[in-house]
Amino acid sequence: MDHGNESTTFTLAAVDLGATSGRVILGGIDDGVLRMKHVARFPNTPLTLLETNGEVQGFAHGQDAAAGEGLYWNIQSLYAAVQDGLREAARLAPGLTSIGIDSWAVDYSLLRNGRLLGSPHHYRDERTARGVELVHNRITPADLFARNGLQHLDFNTVFQLAVESETGFLDLADEVLLIPDLLAYWLTGRSHAEVTNASTTGLLSVTTRTWDTGLLDEFGFERSLLPPLVRSGDAIGQITDATARRLGADHDVQVTAVGSHDTASAVVAVPFASKRSAYISSGTWSLVGLELDEPVLSTAAREANFTNEGGVDDTVRFLKNVSGLWLLSESMRHWQADSNEAQRSADLQSLLAEAETVKFHFEVFDPADARFVPPGDMPSRIAEWYTERGLRPPESPAEVVRCILESLAEAYARTIDAAETLAGMTVDTVHVVGGGSQNSLLCQLTADRTGRTVLAGPVEATAIGNLLVQARAVGLVAKDASLSDLREIARRSFPVVEYLPETS
Repeated sequence: MDHGNESTTFTLAAVDLGATSGRVILGGIDDGVLRMKHVARFPNTPLTLLETNGEVQGFAHGQDAAAGEGLYWNIQSLYAAVQDGLREAARLAPGLTSIGIDSWAVDYSLLRNGRLLGSPHHYRDERTARGVELVHNRITPADLFARNGLQHLDFNTVFQLAVESETGFLDLADEVLLIPDLLAYWLTGRSHAEVTNASTTGLLSVTTRTWDTGLLDEFGFERSLLPPLVRSGDAIGQITDATARRLGADHDVQVTAVGSHDTASAVVAVPFASKRSAYISSGTWSLVGLELDEPVLSTAAREANFTNEGGVDDTVRFLKNVSGLWLLSESMRHWQADSNEAQRSADLQSLLAEAETVKFHFEVFDPADARFVPPGDMPSRIAEWYTERGLRPPESPAEVVRCILESLAEAYARTIDAAETLAGMTVDTVHVVGGGSQNSLLCQLTADRTGRTVLAGPVEATAIGNLLVQARAVGLVAKDASLSDLREIARRSFPVVEYLPETS
């Protein structure tokens, strides 16, 4: 949906890359309100490469392949789509002055002399388990948490790089760039690492927010591999002359560092009702947590697997990754590929309506179970979880959908309760932003299971946060505007929907 009008002057472009799709959105400030215009949307389809008799074969996401496959991002196609979107943005907005890029976390590219060394691995690639073993042979989980403040996820960048190092592939590289930083490099010719995303690597100090050179030395990673750090709002550089020609844009368009981890940008746009609020950034993953001024580094926080990631303006995103709408989207993908006509023709909205009428007598399952991480036949894996416990599994697609949403809502409730205890605060309101804020059944179940008011919206939180940070950086709003000031703009610009807990 476009939020602009004929009088809006669009001068900002947000490139927002998710694990399943990407977008380019124009933005402008009109009488104190953020206006947006969607320019492009494109798929982000991982690529499975299988080595057979020394030859690499390509498979589209979801196709079967034998053991030994690798899952990668098709980064060249993704960048081509980004350029197409920015070309259209420059055509529609001749006064374009700034571009900001955000994406998912942890994944990276290896470069040598500015050239890409192969396609970047996907965080769901199964090689990461070996990296965990390699890292923990050198440093205990407790000591690692004390240094980087991160929850344990097998795919954190530090574990992926440990595998690259063991295979010798890291020795070929002279630079490591996270995904949004790679695209900014291709646009500007300048390499950097933005702090909010760098904080997800496991190699950034949780206390100083600088690269932890001691950890780099411990793991045998060359310090020169990691580029200089920048913070959200910093100017990375102007686009190159060649980029300007390709995009049909002015040469003085700058790329501005935003919260380049998409969740960091999304949190900027959360219209917090009060400091006693939690947030759920709901998309492929659900990021459930609190915005704090200082990290929580207690043993209890580590054992509960909470993380302390960098936020915009030196805030801390104290949160936990909870499996999200990935479970639903993979189920839909499976049904739509099914030979059963009724399942193949099922659409999400009709299934959600059916799911709302399901008499829920199932136990909730654990969305964090490792079997749900790789792509594949999610409904069968969910059924397997139940049958292993002697329980009747959901059978119809509507029952599967209801089980997914009930299980996610319960995981949200438990995570928010734990965050309250660990941070020593009380939460009375839960903000749901991102795509999941449009799922009214999920929002109502979240209100019911948390026992708290849920405020849903804005949907486009990541792009909104991206654009607001750019607007402040280039002076469309006061350069000394606080996060509260930016959130007030979001509050004026986009509606929220309230869900109150219902008692059974």
